[in-house]
Amino acid sequence: MKTFQRTKNRFRSGKSFSNNRKNFSNKKIDISRFIAESSTNTEQENYSPKYKFTDFKIEEKLKNNIVKKGYNNPTPIQDEIIPVILDKKDVLGIANTGTGKTAAFLIPKINHSMLDKKDKTVILAPTRELALQIEKEFNDFARGLNIFSVSCIGGTSIRKQFSDLKRNHNFVIGTPGRIKDLIQRKALNLSFFNTVVLDEVDRMLDMGFVNDIKFILEKMPKEKQALCFSATISNEIEGLVNKFLNSPIKVSVKVRESSKNVNQNVIKTNDKLGTLCDLLNKDNFNKVLVFGKTKHGVEKLSRILREKGFKVESIHGDKTQSKRQKALALFKENKVRVLIATDVAARGLDINDITHVINYDMPATYEDYIHRIGRTGRCEKKGSAITFV
Repeated sequence: MKTFQRTKNRFRSGKSFSNNRKNFSNKKIDISRFIAESSTNTEQENYSPKYKFTDFKIEEKLKNNIVKKGYNNPTPIQDEIIPVILDKKDVLGIANTGTGKTAAFLIPKINHSMLDKKDKTVILAPTRELALQIEKEFNDFARGLNIFSVSCIGGTSIRKQFSDLKRNHNFVIGTPGRIKDLIQRKALNLSFFNTVVLDEVDRMLDMGFVNDIKFILEKMPKEKQALCFSATISNEIEGLVNKFLNSPIKVSVKVRESSKNVNQNVIKTNDKLGTLCDLLNKDNFNKVLVFGKTKHGVEKLSRILREKGFKVESIHGDKTQSKRQKALALFKENKVRVLIATDVAARGLDINDITHVINYDMPATYEDYIHRIGRTGRCEKKGSAITFV
């Protein structure tokens, strides 16, 4: 009870969670947790869904778009939570990364907007990359349905967002800072929005967005549907999240902290650069995501690797949004084999066929580690994670 009270007081005082994160980051992580063999059978392979997508009470045109995406059987989180959201209940959904949380909230909310054009949803994500990934998924599901979204993220033209918000839209997808800015500039009025989605909610609070989230929620009607999703969530943060929700239904389909599809190992080395180059020269390291601690370190490492002849790009907070998107596109299209990133890329990136994640620098927390390695071993494919210690 004392722990929760401290959390509640911190929320009321408007202090961010960055100090908490700093304290937690100083704790020594047990490196034995970075070692695990991948399993032949995944939990999702063994899962027998209660529904097929065709069984859900959603419009036929939406079902057709789902089929066009190649979806047949729901993942565990989709199977459990789509009916709950369709019933307009508040939810707290917890599932391993890469298990389909985005579709779990987009499908029922698009259906709500098809049935009622006044139904409006604002979706908050901690990073620009995740917001753009959600928008891409939205466009696939909403194709031809006369349901539209507006992307509101930093690093892009706010004037274009002013213009887009004046057009017909049912969804606003963005980062807390930019959405707050648009509200303050009176370009966005959330009093007409009846649903809020907080994706990767633990990360948003951990990154210090608590004040922005509080500001945004206060601009919405008291009677609204609130949907919170995360791959990891502490008891402390869960207590805080419950302040946003009304009698939420908690759906947890996490079976273990990290994916069974990822073979995890550590390499003890005093020459990280040399070890990394040796690994990247191996034939089976086809598509590699390398994580560094700082923006400067990531940029320096990418420059050194480029000088050594590797096809490499980098993304970090000092790069403009257009350069970050260009780097991601080159990596997705296999025009570069190696992408070096800070933890800004650890959430929400859905890039096919990443064979290896390499933690060049140790993650600050075990939660960061889980989200880093969750970029590989997706969609029932095998992946590998290597941590330098």
